[in-house]
Amino acid sequence: MSFDLQPQFSSTATATATAIATATETKRFAQLNSPHIKTSLIDVTNKLPIKPPCRILFKNENEQPSGSFKLRGIGHLVKCSIEKATNEGVSRDKMHVFASSGGNAGLAAAYSAAYYKVPCTVVIPTIAKPVIQEKLKKYGAKVILFGDSINEADKHLKQLIHSIGDAVYPIYCHPFDNPVIWQGHSTLVNEVVEQIGEKHKNNIKGLVCSFGGGGLYNGLFQGMVNNSLSGDILLIETAQAPTLNESLKANSIITLNNVNSMATSLACSHTTKQSLEYYHDSTRGITSHISMIDDIDALRACVTHKKCSGKIIEPACGAALSVCYNKIDILLKRFAHLQEDDIVVIAVCGGSCTTEKDLAQFEQLIKKSETKL
Repeated sequence: MSFDLQPQFSSTATATATAIATATETKRFAQLNSPHIKTSLIDVTNKLPIKPPCRILFKNENEQPSGSFKLRGIGHLVKCSIEKATNEGVSRDKMHVFASSGGNAGLAAAYSAAYYKVPCTVVIPTIAKPVIQEKLKKYGAKVILFGDSINEADKHLKQLIHSIGDAVYPIYCHPFDNPVIWQGHSTLVNEVVEQIGEKHKNNIKGLVCSFGGGGLYNGLFQGMVNNSLSGDILLIETAQAPTLNESLKANSIITLNNVNSMATSLACSHTTKQSLEYYHDSTRGITSHISMIDDIDALRACVTHKKCSGKIIEPACGAALSVCYNKIDILLKRFAHLQEDDIVVIAVCGGSCTTEKDLAQFEQLIKKSETKL
């Protein structure tokens, strides 16, 4: 089983996930409105191990210049913040982007700052992977290592922002909990509708995404509403990072004391209030579902996707793709009612936290798990 990732629909996705904001690129960026690009949408229906009842399309957010969908939301936040500051009479040289993510949100913030020629500081925990530190520095960000967790890093960042005074106009980028970020993520659905065509948009019956803090989900929900789409949203969490699942059980936002998942980008201690509200919203023709998988299922999907496409994704992205590769029973259960011409779009959210060496380790862990059965 293999497939190439050539777009089946019109796409302007020309940048790679490892693109660096060089001086040449920055000149090109000046012609664009936002840091994110339009990514490809491909039909993989006939390439899956078991033929699904409907068409399955991949929306390849791993093509974003910063490596993940995060660039849509955080890039939009940085853009709107700069516009707001400019309207208030703040000069560009006083603006400064601040973020506290040791992963894809930090990369999106750093990339966006470089795009708009604004300095950036990212505070990351000491456990952050060296590959992330290197990429942040390549984007021109100042990197500060602090604390053993993202919460400690974020507290330090906020103290830093508080101490800088009026000489700097701070642009704070939370990884996911901001309505402006969700608005940016909603453009993913806009693109899908554009690429499929207005005539066939009602064939879109479902979206699938991994769930971490809720930013992507909130954006997809808003995107469906904005484009007058009805259908299902299938959310995939790992049992080791059950942020939404536990909050649904409690019917309130809870904070997990310890989230120990190999899908590190899903390892959020809490979700957003808006995510819970959307999940229970039955007034807009959108039904949300959650399905739980194990970390090892996400790892299997990463390995399979590399073999099929040649592209490296991280476990957080593998969680969503597992429903196509090794947990297709989830897909069949949720979308068994669909017809051959109906469409389900899976967000290939991307991620820059996995290397070839990591994939080799994933394969070893998969083998160990199989010997325990």
